[in-house]
Amino acid sequence: MAGKPVLHYFNSWGRMECIRWLLAAAGVEFEEKFIERPEDLEKLRKDGKLMFEQVPMVEIDGMMLVQTRAILNYIATKYDLYGKDVKERALIDMYTEGIVDLNEMILRMVICPPHQKEAKISMIKDRTKNRYLPAFEKVLKSHGQDYLVGNRLTRVDIHLLELLLYIEELDSSLLAPFPLLKALKSRLSSLPNVKKFLQPGSQRKLPIDAKEIEEARKIFKF
Repeated sequence: MAGKPVLHYFNSWGRMECIRWLLAAAGVEFEEKFIERPEDLEKLRKDGKLMFEQVPMVEIDGMMLVQTRAILNYIATKYDLYGKDVKERALIDMYTEGIVDLNEMILRMVICPPHQKEAKISMIKDRTKNRYLPAFEKVLKSHGQDYLVGNRLTRVDIHLLELLLYIEELDSSLLAPFPLLKALKSRLSSLPNVKKFLQPGSQRKLPIDAKEIEEARKIFKF
């Protein structure tokens, strides 16, 4: 029997979080080896474990996978969270890329200079309310089903739930005009594996704070 996947990343949020979410939703237990010093990252590089010399990296099924999308694609395929055919996968990919666009804005917001933060938050709220959430609400309305694609749980539902929770933290009023998305959030949050991951003490990480940003800068030198 194969061992648990091992996740290599900083002990925080960031680009590994969507991978943690997808594994948790699939009911897969995983271990984490945190990069706590520049030397930890350098050792992974010298040992040839980072193809492009960067993390996240996941050891799974005898492979050392890097690049977030490649890791997510493998996990989704392995655990049947990637649709039943090529058309469903195309929709899942398209919706996921929209989620990634907005997620990237939120991710970059936490490291932007203080004097730019107010404008950045305003832009994110505008895009959220007027571009991204209306698009996903429209998808749910168009087919009247419980999930975004194929009327069953796929990776894109998990990615969207993660995003909706971040949006709610940013400004809970942003979700108010979108009843189908609110219902989806509630429904997904009640799934046993997801509910467990949302409990205190799980391996879920919350958005990075100022102290963690400084620690990350020392390790990753950005």
